Amino acid sequence: MFTVTLLTDPETPVLDRATAETLRNAWGGGALRWLDPGVAAEFDMPALPENRWQVWEDMQALRVDLVVQPTEGRRKRLLLADMDSTMIRQECIDELADEAGVGAYVADITARAMNGELDFEAALKERVGLLKGLPEAVIERVYRDRITFMPGGKALLATMKAQGGYAALVSGGFTAFTARVAAALGFDENRANTLLAEGGALTGAVGLPILGKQAKLDALEEIAARLGLDMAQTMAVGDGANDLAMLNRAGAGVALHAKPSVAAQCDIRINHGDLTALLFIQGYAREEFAA
Repeated sequence: MFTVTLLTDPETPVLDRATAETLRNAWGGGALRWLDPGVAAEFDMPALPENRWQVWEDMQALRVDLVVQPTEGRRKRLLLADMDSTMIRQECIDELADEAGVGAYVADITARAMNGELDFEAALKERVGLLKGLPEAVIERVYRDRITFMPGGKALLATMKAQGGYAALVSGGFTAFTARVAAALGFDENRANTLLAEGGALTGAVGLPILGKQAKLDALEEIAARLGLDMAQTMAVGDGANDLAMLNRAGAGVALHAKPSVAAQCDIRINHGDLTALLFIQGYAREEFAA
């Protein structure tokens, strides 16, 4: 049995009953269940539809995301999340680089690295090198003044944890930010790279070994094993090429507002919904969200 979920941005609820019921009827699905009127609905069907991706394209034009997954085991026990452009709206290194006067140059490197065009570790070293001499105190200011959370993050973590879940923030960014973001959103642990500083200023170097694609995959497997969970019970979410290994290994790998080359390699693609989409695809209705 498979469950089809239709969802959109809660800020602009454009999912109407006609759209949902037309698809349900075309695919011979079961009863339509509204998880949040205007925002998310689901129905079950016995087989995987052959024209799934063509319909996905059609729904994208309506600003609606379409997810099809096995019904059994949809609710997950472990969430592994990327930070930059996933749990927060920004790329922290780009914001630091802007403070250092090299924002546009670094943002271009970041975009290419996240799209898989550049080696992640080499690109990270180059970008961090350009931060040399930046006062360490700038980090606190950037976090306070420039960083904003992706909508739905607190509800996602609170709801999964209320059901006995565990959440880890694993980033190719920096511990100076992951520690703050993890505390604000309620993550159980966080892992990231370390910006090295001396005498109150960044040295332009990053602590080794660098946490990249392999380290994210290792974290997923290690934490799941520690909790006694198999991969089917895990969910990972991210947007960049360095997230692909964990997205493809997790029971549910969610490409959230991801780079096109990344989304193309994932079955669950959320381009319009926010982080509450990760609850809707697990079958949670809005009234089940934890405060």
